[in-house]
Amino acid sequence: MSAISLPGKIIAVHLNYRSRAAQRGRTPAQPSYFFKPSSSVAATGGELERPAGTELLAFEGEIALIIGRPTRRVTPEEGWAAVSGVTAANDFGLYDLRAADKGSNVRSKGGDGFTPLGPDVIPAASVRPDALRVRTWLNGELVQEGMTDDLLFPFGQLVADLSQLMTLEPGDVILTGTPAGSSVTQPGDIVEVEVDAPTAPGAPTSGRLVTRITEGSVPFGDFGTKPSVDDLQRSEAWGTPPEPGFTLTDELRAKLASVATATLSSQLRKRGLNNVSIDGLTSTRPQAKVIGTARTLRFVPNREDLFATHGGGYNAQKRAFDSVGAGEVLVIEARGERGSGTVGDVLALRAQVNGAAGIVTDGGVRDLAVVAALDIPTYSAGPHPAVLGRKHVPWDTDLTISCGGATVQPGDVIVGDADGLLVIPPSLVEEVVADAIEQEREEEFIAEMVAAGERVDGLFPMNAAWKERYAAWLTQR
Repeated sequence: MSAISLPGKIIAVHLNYRSRAAQRGRTPAQPSYFFKPSSSVAATGGELERPAGTELLAFEGEIALIIGRPTRRVTPEEGWAAVSGVTAANDFGLYDLRAADKGSNVRSKGGDGFTPLGPDVIPAASVRPDALRVRTWLNGELVQEGMTDDLLFPFGQLVADLSQLMTLEPGDVILTGTPAGSSVTQPGDIVEVEVDAPTAPGAPTSGRLVTRITEGSVPFGDFGTKPSVDDLQRSEAWGTPPEPGFTLTDELRAKLASVATATLSSQLRKRGLNNVSIDGLTSTRPQAKVIGTARTLRFVPNREDLFATHGGGYNAQKRAFDSVGAGEVLVIEARGERGSGTVGDVLALRAQVNGAAGIVTDGGVRDLAVVAALDIPTYSAGPHPAVLGRKHVPWDTDLTISCGGATVQPGDVIVGDADGLLVIPPSLVEEVVADAIEQEREEEFIAEMVAAGERVDGLFPMNAAWKERYAAWLTQR
């Protein structure tokens, strides 16, 4: 741990956590930034005044990167090496002045004390950049929690991107975005932020950065735009607590694994969902069951100028494969275009190492023999040796896409086997799988009866008499 010196530059990222992007209703394709003055730093927290006549002072718990050496024109792979340490930050903002700033955040986020940092610095060499956690408490209640595996733009990319234009100097600070849960403070509130690395040896921590909110007494003068709020600013400042998310538990995975996609398909059809199959694809491992929640990646048709700006570097395709997590299925929209590869051996291996449950693309696969030898099942429209730029531009991630004729949203449950692939809305998973299990029990009984010589008339489907016999059969099991 070490002390924090006053930074020469403070550069903040607008949106970087998927949870926050979902809350805001927009997912940026690339990072964007704003500056905060060094006079906004409060090195160890303390008291922060909510200016007189304002009502919407909001907290944003963040991870602050501290630059350790002069850094210019580095790559995303080199970016993390320029960071000497990380600490907790609170990117306070006054929504009452957002209209006056017109996006610059000069006054809304530049006030004295609006950037508490600390109290301790975690050496960057002791932690992994994708295994850090930031948490925020409001009056003792946990209101924000985010892991850096949820970032849209990893730390190395932020450093590299900024260093394309400016030299980052030792002591400069990059505020890396806030997860969902930011909200408004009132005078008397206590806001605490902590950054830690829970899986690293010794679980290093920044300690709690504590800020107490006080009420200001000096009004704004008549020589500038005065604070003002409307319903939109109130809504954005207060935010909404994240909806309790669907969790694909181990129990649900086991239940889904126990039934065939054909049975799940019939249950979805009973609920009016006839267009939930991803069609026309072949699996590299047809005997393996794929079960996971969807992450999405979209390619657009190749246009040379767009490929020049979006095809190289740490593009959307690389970000998607780097960030797909354990138990997730990366689903790719390639418009059914088979004339180019959309995934090859290196990226497929990256998804496997991350613990992904599968890869689904309605485009082509390069290096098919190597991809097929991996443990991770990959569904595709077929092999093709050409590189991505022949037909596609990697465009964006984690949005609603089309794949194999089906609409797929992030978080949908993907189930695949030798019969094909299904998309199940999360809200229906529990009831669909429960009824599918019961349907297969009934079909087991029916098959047993047919094998014993019974006619299918009245048995398939079962009439009242056969249902009574089925009930009796269940009691013998």
